Amino acid sequence: MVVTSYTGLPRAGVMRRLGAWLYDVLVVVSLLMVAGFIFFGLTSLALSLGWITLGPYQDTAALLSANRLYQLSLLSVALGFYCWFWRTSGQTIGMRAWRLRVQNTDGSRLRLSQCLIRALSALLGLGNFWIWLNPRNRLALQDKIADCEMVVLTKEQNKQLLDKQ
Repeated sequence: MVVTSYTGLPRAGVMRRLGAWLYDVLVVVSLLMVAGFIFFGLTSLALSLGWITLGPYQDTAALLSANRLYQLSLLSVALGFYCWFWRTSGQTIGMRAWRLRVQNTDGSRLRLSQCLIRALSALLGLGNFWIWLNPRNRLALQDKIADCEMVVLTKEQNKQLLDKQ
């Protein structure tokens, strides 16, 4: 196996980042739907067994919507998706399709703290437009704050990363 260096690669532009973001949003929405289905089922079971009551809420959906633990759980699903992929390979599903990789400037993988900072500072994808304010360095807001970069891989480098998985 040939060891590939991921340093010196061109940084990704806005449109390529948004393409990957759109792919990932579809996956995250699917994960949130599954998590919501599980929570709804567990809450319905707890209601039917008398472990909890609806209280002032009309139905199970209203009860869940008002529950901070439920909301934090959904947030953790989304954060977990991004942090898992960025930490393990530097690529989410959408980034693999668009041949992108998030990394430190020395080519190494992000630390967990960087992943969390990056995800929270991305502003649901709006941080990518920061590139237009300083197009020379091509760093999005989340890249700048988390001290990392998103690079465009060659087809061979992308295939090598995919083969490692």
